[in-house]
Amino acid sequence: MAEQLISAVESSLDKTNLILKDIEQAYGWPKEQRNQSYAALRTVLHLLRDRMPVTQSVEFAQQLPVLVRGMYFDGWQPDNVPIKLNREDFLYEVRQGFPYDVEGGTERVVQVVLDTLRQHVTQGEWQDVKSQMPKDLGRMIP
Repeated sequence: MAEQLISAVESSLDKTNLILKDIEQAYGWPKEQRNQSYAALRTVLHLLRDRMPVTQSVEFAQQLPVLVRGMYFDGWQPDNVPIKLNREDFLYEVRQGFPYDVEGGTERVVQVVLDTLRQHVTQGEWQDVKSQMPKDLGRMIP
């Protein structure tokens, strides 16, 4: 039993590191800037989560590695969702949660994280997430 738990944790850690590495590679960041890729992932995940209805949010989370799922649900208040955010509000909130100045600005951060997430969930689930967004925000989602 303990070996299965260790294996599951190691697998989740490997998958989480792969997601963070994909974000870093998109920017050309070295692993030493892992705090930036983590902040970008966490911020965008929280805003996606809070924009979706509870059921859709939970379905999306089921496809994430356990460690990323924990990050996703950290601080979640399901009674307060979905929060209405248009594109400008979404970008503003990302900027508040991601205080780093990076090439391409806030919109690029969102694009990189969303593109990375899209690669790690099924196409059907990704389309479900995209369909939950208002049109102006949905256009940002690959």
